[in-house]
Amino acid sequence: MNYILFDNEDWESLLPFTFLRPMSHIRIGIFTIQEKWDIFLGVETSPLTPEYLQKAYPVHTTDDNICIAGNIIPNETLVTAITQLQMNEALISKENQLIAARTSSIEQLSQWETLQKIPFEGTYFQLTEKFEIFLHNGEEIINDLKRVSPTPISENVRNNNLIFGDPSQLYIDPTAKIFGATLNCTEGPIYIGKNVTVMEGSHLRGPLAILDDAIVKMGAKIYGETTIGPLCKVGGEVENAVMFGYSNKAHDGYLGNSVIGHWCNIGAGTITSNLKNNYSSIRQWNYKTRRFDHTRQQFCGLMMGDHSKCGINVAINSGTVMGICTSVYGAEFQRFYVANFMTGSPIGGYRKNNFNKIITSEKAMMARRNMELNETFIEIMRTLYEKND
Repeated sequence: MNYILFDNEDWESLLPFTFLRPMSHIRIGIFTIQEKWDIFLGVETSPLTPEYLQKAYPVHTTDDNICIAGNIIPNETLVTAITQLQMNEALISKENQLIAARTSSIEQLSQWETLQKIPFEGTYFQLTEKFEIFLHNGEEIINDLKRVSPTPISENVRNNNLIFGDPSQLYIDPTAKIFGATLNCTEGPIYIGKNVTVMEGSHLRGPLAILDDAIVKMGAKIYGETTIGPLCKVGGEVENAVMFGYSNKAHDGYLGNSVIGHWCNIGAGTITSNLKNNYSSIRQWNYKTRRFDHTRQQFCGLMMGDHSKCGINVAINSGTVMGICTSVYGAEFQRFYVANFMTGSPIGGYRKNNFNKIITSEKAMMARRNMELNETFIEIMRTLYEKND
């Protein structure tokens, strides 16, 4: 059976995180959505994306495909129902939304209402808003760990760190280096991946995931419901945040109730507000409605798209959205929405940055981790640069 994870109409609501990736490549918990499906199904899925992304994320098709909405988180009941679909059947939610369809071609997806409808009466979680990434991150860490075999902590970890709670809730790869830290798993598990370095004086609380090759700097305070993606560097205070990977928040400053894309850098002393002074619901820019919509959340910080940067001592308002390849600076509060490829400050104003300068900067950042920005992504970014976001 060939499985495809397709982007649906929620793709636009999940911007800026879907400008440069399929919905199924969003990380929530330990794994991306696609990785979760691959684990459940025991096969490698492929994404079906908007046309401009397809060269970077090719879809694999056969004459028998099960196409699944790429923003749905799998569970056992749902997977069972999907794998039982027959040809030309569609699994439909209680709200008459398409969950999955079995078709002989992906072109049939646009005509899914003509298929035989199979109602699904169970429950599942579908990611429809970008703030839901951090909102559900803690429970997804716990869910993901149910599918990871526990690794007994070594005597080295036990003897050189202060541990609170049940040590069986610590999932620490033997290659991780942790000295002089506190590990508190009384409120949830802690997962630490391969080659992670947790420097002395750090305080970690679960549920927490720190993925392969990440570095936690000295004296960092990492609260629960947080994911630090692969090759990230993190310092200061972080709470209920998701960093997809390859990004830096290496210095003092607060980051809370936030989502940070790939290849971002947050300067020293940068502070993110995640709560309004009057404790009211936070509004946030919605790319789909083209307006600031109420999140109905009291806590909401920064949504930062891939390849974006902010300088030292930057102040960020609650609910701020920054597109891809933005670069902001200045100590005054930034605008609540900064469009793709913009650079500047609240006082001096924002302007569209030079594309070649952006690419030069990104190549230099990626080279520090011995990685390259390939031509396919450069062309995708150029396509977006030439459009209005």
